[in-house]
Amino acid sequence: MTIQWFPGHMAKARRQVTEKLKLVDIIFELVDARIPQSSRNPMIDEIIQHKPRLVLLNKADMADKEKTKAWIAYFQKQGIKAIAINSQAGVGMKEITALAKEVLAEKFDRMKAKGVRPRAIRAMIVGIPNAGKSTLINRLAKKNIAKTGNTPGVTKAQQWIKVGKELELLDTPGILWPKFEDQNVGLKLALTGAIKDTILNLQDIAIYGLRFLEKEYPARLKERYQLKEIPEDIVELFDQIGQVRGCLTGGGIVDYDKVTELVIRDIRSEKLGPLTLENAGELETANNNE
Repeated sequence: MTIQWFPGHMAKARRQVTEKLKLVDIIFELVDARIPQSSRNPMIDEIIQHKPRLVLLNKADMADKEKTKAWIAYFQKQGIKAIAINSQAGVGMKEITALAKEVLAEKFDRMKAKGVRPRAIRAMIVGIPNAGKSTLINRLAKKNIAKTGNTPGVTKAQQWIKVGKELELLDTPGILWPKFEDQNVGLKLALTGAIKDTILNLQDIAIYGLRFLEKEYPARLKERYQLKEIPEDIVELFDQIGQVRGCLTGGGIVDYDKVTELVIRDIRSEKLGPLTLENAGELETANNNE
């Protein structure tokens, strides 16, 4: 299955981001802590070039804590400051401004030395759809300014938002990139809800999720679906899950569509615990081998 999703407003958003870059001091790059690499838009590096940035690993409550620590260390090695946050609960909000000040200390010291009056930090928030940008903005601003929704593509235009006296934010629509070089990236994005379900083959997504759990979190998979062993045959695995969870048709036959929906819902709603779908160590090894 090939997953692509690049609506017209995303191409427009890319142009807008490029145009507004000169107005901001720093980029807040929002990623999903469950897929810190796959939820980074490779076009962003190309667009923002040498502009200072801060990586915000959002939805950290849904991710594996130890793996999140490893990702923060990975970004630090790349010379990029990173922080784990939960915009839904407001965790890490104060640290964002403090870290932005740290990143921009030299620039603001130079401005001060030239006699420029202190002003608020101007930041642009960028991220893929459904990363939680609008929720983050509303948390920082302490009021509902940005539209939110649990489906990708809610924010369609740019707006400036004041956050107290120290920060001004420029929101931007979520931008995916035109082509996923690695189809696993598309599968991870789909599994975590960054791509609209209506354009996906959900059974492929559920199979990907089950195979990931089998490899990385087998004990959780067994416990959730009362499995003694995890069958190699995917149909058998679907059958066992369907029987245990009552995903059956009127004649008592396993309904694979219901099993598909159940598995995806369970993964997204943390019924299998906090999950991180990628390891920083593997990416570091791959980078070193290039």
